[in-house]
Amino acid sequence: MAYDYIGIVNDVNRRLNEVELTATNFSTATGEYSMIKDAVNASLRFINQHEYEWPFNHVEEEETLTPGLVRYAFPSDAKVLDFDSFRIKRDATLGNATVKLKALSYEEYLESYVDIEYNSSTGIRQVPAFVVKTPSQEYAIVQPADKAYTVVYEYYRLPVDLINSTDVPTIPEQFRYVIVNGAMHFAYLFRGEGQEAAIVQQRFEQEIKQMRSLYINRYDYVRSTVLTNTLATNTRVTTL
Repeated sequence: MAYDYIGIVNDVNRRLNEVELTATNFSTATGEYSMIKDAVNASLRFINQHEYEWPFNHVEEEETLTPGLVRYAFPSDAKVLDFDSFRIKRDATLGNATVKLKALSYEEYLESYVDIEYNSSTGIRQVPAFVVKTPSQEYAIVQPADKAYTVVYEYYRLPVDLINSTDVPTIPEQFRYVIVNGAMHFAYLFRGEGQEAAIVQQRFEQEIKQMRSLYINRYDYVRSTVLTNTLATNTRVTTL
């Protein structure tokens, strides 16, 4: 069975003794089938909300700086940003070496550098040396760039719900059984079968702990900040 949305939904269908969906009727499925599709996404959301720094949600981003521009928006799917990872990428054409940017607090920025946002002089532009954590969904570059340098940084994305039958979770296939057990828990909850839901819940939570032990506890590096994006939800949001 393929590791995609329809494959996981049909894993749950089989465990609930339901007829499997096909690529033809998946998008138009209603009733019990629509509920099971929601249960799969609820399971994925719960796993991803449980720990935002799962390595499988790690992303490296590149952005071309605009000469003179100070503030830049973060990707819409960013949840946890590593400000210690910001660097200017080497570019032989522009003649610059790789430079790691030092992270400044917003207070430091306001105290010493904020005037650059109101200074249009090209004389203050140079290879940036600092990156600033702003209160908004933006970062600031100090000093403003004099050329179209490439800034590289790392973050942990906020996965979106699966929609199409061939959509693939960011969670590795080796944890397919965790997703299915979580979906079973939510399916039972949606059905109002609390006792069955509680039984599966214990297994589901234990499996997430095992995932944490494998992926998170062995890493000692620390993220610089956490953004306030929220996970996409649907009408069947339930928490454990």
